[in-house]
Amino acid sequence: MLDLRKATGEFLPKAPRGDPPQKRSLFRRLLVAMMAIFAMMLLSPAFAQNHQHGAAPAEAQASTAPVAVDKSAPPAGVPVATASVSYHNPTTFTLRTGIATGRMVYIGVGGDIDGKINPTLMVHEGELIQINLINGEGAEHDVVVDQYAARSSVVVGKNASSTFAFTASKVGEFAYFCSIAGHRQAGMEGLIQVMAGPREAMTSAAADVVRDPADLPGPIGQRGSKVVRVDLETVELVGRLDDGSTYTYWTFNAKVPGPFIRVRVGDTVEVHLRNPEGSVMAHSVDFHAATGPGGGAHATQTDPGNETVVTFKALKPGIFVYHCATPSVAHHITSGMYGMILVEPEGGLPQVDREFYVMQGELYTVEPFGSNGALEMDYDKLISERPEYFLFNGAVGSLTKSHPLYATVGETVRIFFGVGGPNFTSSFHVIGEIFDNVYSMGSVGSPPLTGVQTVTVPPGGATIVDFKIDRGGHYVLVDHALSRAERGLAGYLIVDGPENDDIMHAGPADKSAK
Repeated sequence: MLDLRKATGEFLPKAPRGDPPQKRSLFRRLLVAMMAIFAMMLLSPAFAQNHQHGAAPAEAQASTAPVAVDKSAPPAGVPVATASVSYHNPTTFTLRTGIATGRMVYIGVGGDIDGKINPTLMVHEGELIQINLINGEGAEHDVVVDQYAARSSVVVGKNASSTFAFTASKVGEFAYFCSIAGHRQAGMEGLIQVMAGPREAMTSAAADVVRDPADLPGPIGQRGSKVVRVDLETVELVGRLDDGSTYTYWTFNAKVPGPFIRVRVGDTVEVHLRNPEGSVMAHSVDFHAATGPGGGAHATQTDPGNETVVTFKALKPGIFVYHCATPSVAHHITSGMYGMILVEPEGGLPQVDREFYVMQGELYTVEPFGSNGALEMDYDKLISERPEYFLFNGAVGSLTKSHPLYATVGETVRIFFGVGGPNFTSSFHVIGEIFDNVYSMGSVGSPPLTGVQTVTVPPGGATIVDFKIDRGGHYVLVDHALSRAERGLAGYLIVDGPENDDIMHAGPADKSAK
């Protein structure tokens, strides 16, 4: 059975054994906290040389093939996503109660406050603040921020926990403390400092590794089969993971995920894999769309400074994952070496107005989630499946702050969604939308499912979802394992257009409406 405490650090401790009433109480509090997180998400203003085998000349497919219509920019009239509407994760602090220097205190857990006594919590005006309280020694405790009329539930019993959130709407210094009689006087008090203006993004030379979800080639449609050349370069680089932190990514073509490759059934795919001389590692590529040993990995184990070539026939249509398959395979994948290839059926897929490319993955860092600085990969956490981060397209805030999805009311939207992993299954969901069509398990050879709310996608798996936008607003992309939203996993679909009150509105129904 999954140990939630190990899977999520210290955020969701287990209930004490042998105490059924406290287990039930903790379950209720955790359920309330998860519902609160879900509600906040709802409300937040949310890939030219020819290959000769008697085939037609090869069609070169660039790593960032142009789209016929530029849909990476927002439609006219749609504002760019700013801090005020971004479901960038809440600014989160975890406090554990304890005894230090003879006093009752709060002890910081994780990030910049780790191990600090009654730490000062530094936040910025307008940020959504979340405070997690863990009972560290078994006495009765809570956390109160009375100037914000915000407080936790009372936690009773060791490892019991509570979570609450508020918006830092006032600038200044504000006390947080325990309201249990005598506890504040005994030392359980600290400060929240709310600084004027928004938090600035990290000033760093680190690269933006996020693949824009609108960066994919347009549909192939009607054409005969041919040879398609694909150029992939394995790039190891330091990239921005979150505001204030970096990670050494291993990538295909310097982005996560790698380039979206688009061919049609019957095409011959000629893949050139180049590993630059300055690389530290050997790399390779395994195509789930290929039939043959290792999906091509046997022919593409490429040392630094070398180039390899593998050719395969696209025999079956569908949406497929590709990834590095050099040991440790999981290490290469978690560091960003995954992408997708669409093998279109003859005649292509039904036309839609907008297409997007989104992949989910995990990162396993030595440092706790939310830490600043250069973060390192933790192999023990990797093989034990204890990630610190869950991510869309490689980074925290990738599809909220930096590269949200944009559409307009009345348009049809298609999302090619895959899981690089390497370990966790996704329950992909767009809050406030219902998928009109779902190509289950990435199959395009059978009729799609219709009217689907949430799609299960395993690691190394993919799907295609289509839906029409009927109402303007901000829609949130999530894995419906919603605790992962607190570890980096959220995206925005920002829709311009009228907010049709006939579909949804606040307040009671209009009794005259039919």
